[in-house]
Amino acid sequence: MYDNWVVVFRSGIDYEADIVRDRLADSGIPAVVLSKRDHAYNLFFGDLAKVLVMVPADKETEAQSLLDAEPVSDAELEAAALASTVDPEAAGPEDPFDSGSESIRLSVPDNDPDKE
Repeated sequence: MYDNWVVVFRSGIDYEADIVRDRLADSGIPAVVLSKRDHAYNLFFGDLAKVLVMVPADKETEAQSLLDAEPVSDAELEAAALASTVDPEAAGPEDPFDSGSESIRLSVPDNDPDKE
């Protein structure tokens, strides 16, 4: 199943491997997480705690270059955030995440549906 796939990252922690896989995928490099971790004993070291990130062999060099690159600095992140534009009119009633309510009540609802 994993013929011609190579390991580019090893960890004993699942979420670290997930972050690496997502970083590779965001850059257009197909990646999968192969967990050999024994979750029954919750081990974080040794052969029973291997969590691998694998990519196709022809993408190994590109993946290693990306993982070895310097991380984006806080200043670069802040500059990118400040340079972005947000259109407040972009989300409207057709927005699937819009509940249609102007407010949300966090109290326990009354049993009488006619009460407001």
